[in-house]
Amino acid sequence: MTEIRFGAHAPALRTLLHLSDTHLLDGAALGGRYDTVSNLERTVERVRAMEPRPDAIVVTGDLTDLGEPAAYRELRGVLEPLAEEIGAALIWVAGNHDERPAMREHLLDEPGSQAPITAVHDLDGLRVIALDSTVPGWHHGELDPEQLAWLRAELAEPAPLGTILALHHPPLPSHIPFFDILELRDQPAFAEVVAGSDVRAILAGHLHYSTSGTFAGIPVSVASATCYTMDLALPVERVNGMDAGQSFHLVHVWEDTITHAVVPVASAEPAEAFTPEWYAEMARLGPEERLERFSRKR
Repeated sequence: MTEIRFGAHAPALRTLLHLSDTHLLDGAALGGRYDTVSNLERTVERVRAMEPRPDAIVVTGDLTDLGEPAAYRELRGVLEPLAEEIGAALIWVAGNHDERPAMREHLLDEPGSQAPITAVHDLDGLRVIALDSTVPGWHHGELDPEQLAWLRAELAEPAPLGTILALHHPPLPSHIPFFDILELRDQPAFAEVVAGSDVRAILAGHLHYSTSGTFAGIPVSVASATCYTMDLALPVERVNGMDAGQSFHLVHVWEDTITHAVVPVASAEPAEAFTPEWYAEMARLGPEERLERFSRKR
């Protein structure tokens, strides 16, 4: 359908697809039980049918589980054709399960090195900065002084539609104690860099469940994993991975706000209450007529 506007807001200026924690392996099931490739492919099929299509796909880390070259190549084989088909930029973020040299060589076509994997993407005025919170040889997260200095320099000049940061380790507390060991360390130094800047949102992964909060006054949105998720309804001592409830986020950007919507991978046939015909009829009515037809309680 064409643009629909029945309220105060026009359609979003930019839309991002936020995926996380694909954890691909070279020909093996993760933990002997999770088919991470099939789970990702189900996500891709859901995205392929989306309308309108996103401007970018942001994947916030743990792209592979062991940093295997073949796993990076398989990930490219799944997501690069999707991005090309829907005309979206593809933004990769390193996670603690990734290995920088292999990720550079087999995903980014760059010489392998242990330097942090960072990038700046311009989506027609919306700046997306990929940070690297990984620590080689460890699973917790850090942003070293050199990377924070680089980020400060990038943020010195605001972008027309502001900036979104993407990193793996979220600067938020977790509901699961074992993640506290693997949290992003020295968060005050990060907060000092982003506070008062044009950063409008922070996207992250790592936790395998969807959650949100604020950091230095900035909204933080954590996407669930495509590989396996966490059930927070259980006692914390019993929370482990489960092969259910996979989802992704849609990030909608307006001039004055940004929203983060959770979209389940599993779907069902929708009801037929609101159809293209219904929208066409509403479009023919004036604002007061629409209120009378749809808002008044009968």
